[in-house]
Amino acid sequence: MNKRPNPEMIDDENPEWAKEDFKRAVPFSALPKTLQAKLRGRPKAAVTKERITIRLSPEVVERFRASGDGWQTRVDAALKDWLKTHSPV
Repeated sequence: MNKRPNPEMIDDENPEWAKEDFKRAVPFSALPKTLQAKLRGRPKAAVTKERITIRLSPEVVERFRASGDGWQTRVDAALKDWLKTHSPV
């Protein structure tokens, strides 16, 4: 096994932690609540979407995917719009 570091994998801006770094570290719970909230990311949505598997025609998927990020949200919006004037039964 090669013990020498791969020079392409060395990140000078984010070096590996030394023992001193771990000694200075504080647990997440010890950080101020405002900082915890920022690091935790966005809060959970009150209303979440349901994860399902659905089969769609290739041309539909291709057109929506071609519209860029958020294409699944646009599929959801298109279906909601369709439901305004149609009954699924």
